[in-house]
Amino acid sequence: MDERSVGSAPAAVRRTARARRAVRRLGGLLAAGAVLLASAAVPAAAAPEAADYPAVMTISTVSPAIAGENGTVTITGKVLNSSRTAIKSAHVGVRAPLSGKKPLGTRNEVALISQRSTPTGTDGSDVPNLEAPVGDLEPGQWHDFSIPVGTAELDLGRSGVYELAVDIWGTSGGAKERVLGIARTFLPYNVEPTQKKTQLAVVWPITHAPELVAQTMPDNDQTPVLRDDSLATELAPGGRLYELVSTGAKLQNLTWMIDPDLLDTVYAMTRPYRVQKPDTGGESARDDNTVAGGGRDAALAWLAQLRTAVSTAGHEVVSLPYADPDLASIAHNGADLPGMENALRKAATAGRLTAEGRLSVDVKSDVAWPYQGRLDRRTAATARTVGGQLVLVDGASMPESDSLAYTPGAARPIGDGQTAVVADHTLSSLFEQPLGTPEARTAAVQRFLVETLLINQQMPELPRGLLVLPPRNLDAATAGALAEAVQKAQQGDWISPATLHTVAAAKADPEAGTTVAEGYPQEVAASELSSSALGRTMAVQNGLDQLMLILTQPQRVRSPFSAAMVRSMSTEWREQAKPGTAYREGVQHYLDNLTSAVRVPAKSEITLPGDNATLLISVKNDLNQAVGNLELRLTSTQLNRVNVEQTPKPVVLDGTTSRTYRFAAEAQVNGSVQMTAQLWTTGPNPQRYGAPVTFMVQVTSVTNGVLYVIGGGVVLIVLAGVRFYLQRKKRAADGGEEAPEPQDGPGAGPDADTGREAGAQGAGETGGQTAGDAAGEPAVDGVPQAAGTGGDGGSDAEPESAADDADRVTGDEKVGH
Repeated sequence: MDERSVGSAPAAVRRTARARRAVRRLGGLLAAGAVLLASAAVPAAAAPEAADYPAVMTISTVSPAIAGENGTVTITGKVLNSSRTAIKSAHVGVRAPLSGKKPLGTRNEVALISQRSTPTGTDGSDVPNLEAPVGDLEPGQWHDFSIPVGTAELDLGRSGVYELAVDIWGTSGGAKERVLGIARTFLPYNVEPTQKKTQLAVVWPITHAPELVAQTMPDNDQTPVLRDDSLATELAPGGRLYELVSTGAKLQNLTWMIDPDLLDTVYAMTRPYRVQKPDTGGESARDDNTVAGGGRDAALAWLAQLRTAVSTAGHEVVSLPYADPDLASIAHNGADLPGMENALRKAATAGRLTAEGRLSVDVKSDVAWPYQGRLDRRTAATARTVGGQLVLVDGASMPESDSLAYTPGAARPIGDGQTAVVADHTLSSLFEQPLGTPEARTAAVQRFLVETLLINQQMPELPRGLLVLPPRNLDAATAGALAEAVQKAQQGDWISPATLHTVAAAKADPEAGTTVAEGYPQEVAASELSSSALGRTMAVQNGLDQLMLILTQPQRVRSPFSAAMVRSMSTEWREQAKPGTAYREGVQHYLDNLTSAVRVPAKSEITLPGDNATLLISVKNDLNQAVGNLELRLTSTQLNRVNVEQTPKPVVLDGTTSRTYRFAAEAQVNGSVQMTAQLWTTGPNPQRYGAPVTFMVQVTSVTNGVLYVIGGGVVLIVLAGVRFYLQRKKRAADGGEEAPEPQDGPGAGPDADTGREAGAQGAGETGGQTAGDAAGEPAVDGVPQAAGTGGDGGSDAEPESAADDADRVTGDEKVGH
């Protein structure tokens, strides 16, 4: 006998089989009655153990998905022996619904059936004269089955939703023949015209985690840099984004929900671009830490494909705020941060302009999409900041009253001029998990069909609009299943595809729930961006503002950093926490590198060789553009010991240059004194720029004041002696008194004045030396310089070459802006 044939056995065998099936059908009815009686007597009867049913069954396809009058439905699937005992003489049958001609009446009934895992009498009984032999199955062995069944054999009545179950019978472990396993799905049966179609809007997300970083290459074209090249794979045929666009283009009246940052990234990839090497996120982009990107052709083709798809008549394009900031995280952990509100408003405006510019279509930007559609009051308030008059909400956040016997429309006014467009939670959750297998795909499609049919039949006279809200990271296989479900429901003639704004504009059902919760669900709160993460991100703006003050080409830095800050708060990081942290840290580290590229190099101790000298302080600019609006200030911690010039030195430096600035110093006493060199911005609100640099000045050659006093007294005594001697000599000449002999002693003799003059001249020549100059030559940061560069003459600032820069640190890198 062929394993897949039915009815090919000899007549006697067929009669025996029919008899067995009749007995089993009667047994099924008796079992159903027993189950009903048991459920009335025992409220919580124990379910059979899974080990009692060793065969695991799955349904791969149901064709056609919607049954018609006098039609045939073919069910295919697999059966697996999951036990350690062989299964003998197995065969698959189809159960006719226990309800007979009465379809399922509520969505709750469908939900209860979906939760069953083992056979029960309420699943109905096998159709007589219908089975597909499977044969023997060893432990771990599986077998395909395919079994057709007519709608007449299923005894279906009027149009509606019916359970469709297949089971397997056989022997296991020597016991008598029994049911060994079951698989269930649902079958919509549509033989009556639909009175009024239900409008159905589907949001089609085109999003991706941020890839562009703040760094650009230091060339004239500012070549963009991506954190990795994974996007190239997604844009190519077979990739997620490629398949999303290809699938979405086949649907009608679709709402494309697009992150403009993704459009900017793909556009950047249509030109030469670079990709960071691993673990170089905070470094300035250079040839040695980046590689050439390889996605140019894929980016060009995908962007053209998307432009064609979104321009199809009836489709709608909605722009998310630029980089899709996480509204719920911001609402709970960062709404009060300085600059946050302004950043969100700019993101909304930039999003619309970017989407319109890249796609050349009209774009709507009045929609806010909190993470997973979870809404509370604070998130709704933040949504208003980005212009979110419409808020996409999952039905779990705004559940309906238990007393409501039907599914209301999606549009709900929630106050403050906002409308919540509430997605049906059951329909949306069908497409939250990957549907890459035929079994998973069929289960989702069949469930979607019967759920939408039941909604349509609940209140045929009541026009309603439904919303399906898949996850942001919708994969290609799941998107294909969603598209198939929508198209088949449309063919079944009970739904009509509509755009989001069409559904949102429908008259709100007064019975629908409009209460927005005060609290946020704990299961999603754990993945929020923290207060510290958001605080550090917004603090980047302060450092960026200060950097902008000194750059001569601020536009080369402002735009990449502003975009990177918003990307740091992207909703996409909810699912990728580790890459999100790395991205934020990379932005901060890169800004630190840029800021510290203009600095006063560290200095060692300087020796001051005299009362008056000149201190030389260097300033370096490792940026590739000129800087200005800076001044250098030098201060002493002990002015009574060493006083320095208080006039700041204006700092203007070309890219990748260094310059030395001269400060006059006057020492009062020997010893060590701490000095501080600090850069300041200029303008009405000067600020310290960068870290201060402290160093010690060692004064070694100041004459002791006590010696000056003693020396002065000795000179007075000598002068008095000379005067006395001259007077006596004169009296002797006049009156014959003998002049005394000259005495030995300091300053005695006719050359004393000359000696004093020579000493004064020598003392004057020692003044005005440069700090660190032990042999009449100046020093820079304690390093002796070439002769002829010292003294007080000339300019206060001297340019240095790379070879002459005494402060240059070996291995300093040039920063890419």
